[in-house]
Amino acid sequence: MTYQVYLSGEIHSDWREQIIQGSAQAGLVVEFSSPVTDHDLSDAAGDVLGVGQSHFWRDHQSSKVNAIRTKTLIEKCDIAIVRFGDKYKQWNAAFDAGYCAALGKPYITLHSEELIHPLKEVDAAAMAWATTPQQIVEVLRYVISAK
Repeated sequence: MTYQVYLSGEIHSDWREQIIQGSAQAGLVVEFSSPVTDHDLSDAAGDVLGVGQSHFWRDHQSSKVNAIRTKTLIEKCDIAIVRFGDKYKQWNAAFDAGYCAALGKPYITLHSEELIHPLKEVDAAAMAWATTPQQIVEVLRYVISAK
């Protein structure tokens, strides 16, 4: 079985690459997907439909186009990893975690100890909480190969 793992959240560090490389080094059979991680491209996702009259409508339109990808990939994944970075508020990541919870989709949160309190509800529904990409790889190793 090839596990489908969705990598949601923070886009300003290399945590995705660390998990992908670590999983490959561990010999795990995993197919990874993620939202669009190019901020400008994501913000312009709906521009093809016509530029909105205000920032609100541009964001609204682009968020819906992005949601087509996000919802489809979350629904198809076996496990989601939801990363919250310290620098920015990732409201989209919190939404993805809530969507996973609503679908009964297992997810693991990845964040520092400083974010325990603000993410207490998100973590309460998660199957695990990790602080490093390496911990995520070890959890995936166990889940996939029982080792």
